[in-house]
Amino acid sequence: MPQGTVIIGTGQAGFQVAAALRAEGYAEPVTLVGEEPHIPYQRPPLSKGFLLGKDNSESVELRPQAFYAEHKIDLLTGETASSIDPAAKRVQFASSRSLPYDKLVLATGARNRTLPVPGAQADGLLYLRSLREASELKQRLDHARDVVVIGGGFIGLEVAAAASALGKHVTILEALPRLMPRVVAPTISAFFRQLHIEKGARVSCNAAVCEILGSGGSVYSVKRSDGSIHPADLVVVGIGVVPNSEIARDAGLAVSNGISVNERLETSDPNIYAVGDCSEHPNPFASARIRLESVQNAADQGTCAAERILGRNTSYSAVPWFWTDQFDIKLQMAGISTGHDTAVIRGSLEGRKLSVFYFRENRFIAIDSINRPLDHVLGRKLLALGVHPTPQQAADESFDLKQWLESRRSDRSS
Repeated sequence: MPQGTVIIGTGQAGFQVAAALRAEGYAEPVTLVGEEPHIPYQRPPLSKGFLLGKDNSESVELRPQAFYAEHKIDLLTGETASSIDPAAKRVQFASSRSLPYDKLVLATGARNRTLPVPGAQADGLLYLRSLREASELKQRLDHARDVVVIGGGFIGLEVAAAASALGKHVTILEALPRLMPRVVAPTISAFFRQLHIEKGARVSCNAAVCEILGSGGSVYSVKRSDGSIHPADLVVVGIGVVPNSEIARDAGLAVSNGISVNERLETSDPNIYAVGDCSEHPNPFASARIRLESVQNAADQGTCAAERILGRNTSYSAVPWFWTDQFDIKLQMAGISTGHDTAVIRGSLEGRKLSVFYFRENRFIAIDSINRPLDHVLGRKLLALGVHPTPQQAADESFDLKQWLESRRSDRSS
């Protein structure tokens, strides 16, 4: 009898594999297994609307409970995969349950990187990735006065924005010289620093934390390596994540910065795929092997893996894109800006509507857009088609990028 497909992980990537298989007519068994007790849900709202009370546990569900029965997806929650036997094509779970498979998809995601300083176990120091963590953070925010956010990346800044909107005294501590340093240009970093300051937060860069100070087991302040101390009755840590790749490594699969896959999303065992935050893949837009942490990547890889399981000759080549919402500002990113040698601005910092176009050797490689959604859409199309405006054209507001793109598209089709 066919054993079908087993998917480990109920995040966006795992859900997408299961949904895409059924949408495309896959007739074999589909089993979706996750550690959390919840049905699959969206993570992006957890650091935004959920903390502000605009979303709840039901509104963040990817699909209602009935969806899984209707589409014959066997959803197992609260199950932790403990080992894989590739030779026997079987997954063992901590509950003593085991499942055979024809195809296995690892969508194991990532976990929070923990703060490696004394006192980091104090009550009142929280992380944010899961619905459980978001629920606890929301409850704690209701009673907090002084909130220190450690980490000036997307999660840290989104939590800081929510806390400021709730009237809390917010301090943001970033160990590197500027906010979001690995993903945006200095212009964008400076914009968001000023935004948070205008909303009442204190922002310190080059601010390494050396200790969490507590009393009676509860946090009361954060100490920096320069000796300065920030009062806190709530500390939120957002210093990155670590891919959950141990189960693959222990099964003898190739692992690097995540579970290593080829352009078809196959691991070193062709019957096992890896998708989403846990997967390191060759990316044509980075010209390197990378691991992406984004909803877009998770969803697109999930769809691609499903197509491979269905026997289609598909490779993963989607344009990477990301976004963050902070206060009334939306930052949208497309492409991979790492390694750029030129960056030009289109728009106005003063008007809070601008885009930064990134180039490497005069080739357009990425775009960051603040409150300019049309630029973002155009940037994604330019990257997907592989056409390259010059830095001068990108910076010139009078140059019609949309019309230029259409002319290039017409030239290619003729």
